[in-house]
Amino acid sequence: MGSDRLQAWAGSERLKTLANHFRPYQPPQQQQQQAFLTKRAAVLVCLFRDDDRGGDLRVILTKRSPSLSTHSGTRLHCLQSRVHPAAAAAAATADGGEVALPGGKAEEGDASDVETALREAEEEIGLDPSLVNVVTVLKPFTTKNGLPVVPVIGVLSDKKAFIPAPNAAEVEAIFDAPLEMFLKDENRRAQELEWRGHKYLLHFFDFEADDKKFVIWALTAGILIEAASIVYQRPPAFLEQRPKFWSGCAEKQATMP
Repeated sequence: MGSDRLQAWAGSERLKTLANHFRPYQPPQQQQQQAFLTKRAAVLVCLFRDDDRGGDLRVILTKRSPSLSTHSGTRLHCLQSRVHPAAAAAAATADGGEVALPGGKAEEGDASDVETALREAEEEIGLDPSLVNVVTVLKPFTTKNGLPVVPVIGVLSDKKAFIPAPNAAEVEAIFDAPLEMFLKDENRRAQELEWRGHKYLLHFFDFEADDKKFVIWALTAGILIEAASIVYQRPPAFLEQRPKFWSGCAEKQATMP
């Protein structure tokens, strides 16, 4: 992000510091062929400073509509359902649908991962793209089925200007959680699973907001652990042991002769 964009952030030193933390993380090279773009997905990690709660950084999350569980759709919510059944059962202790970051698969006409993430966020939760200052994008997380999911990091500099408007067909609720919670060994549990002889951990973060309980887990939790590690410049207070396929190993092995 250039210095001119930083100055537009209402002089917030904390937001400037946040952007500086992300500077070393250059966007991955992206092919421009449309056929390639439509075989990937992007999610928006939208951060904002909550002045009413000590200025903590928080991230916007969604609880998917129960109707999405009946079809694949184009949204990223459904990707988490494809993990191990035991892991899905462990996350089913919350009030209904799964938690996800706003986002989904690229569509024809999307020029970049940023455009995909912003378009999906507007469609899902009514977030005006003009309210989001995009800082950078991180390296893709690859699902077990080989779909690259690119986290787009953005900052909502004026939270009051965002009036949530959930798409009822896709989103049941919109809420926010403190980003730093994804580094703490509190209200967290993990389940050990195995993939092609490699053991890994899936993390489940229990969170409560407005008397509703949520579980943030799997791919969404992994993306937020990485984002929080960059923002707060420290590793999580627990063993992460992420799946190898998140780094694209599954896709690489599938294409080997």
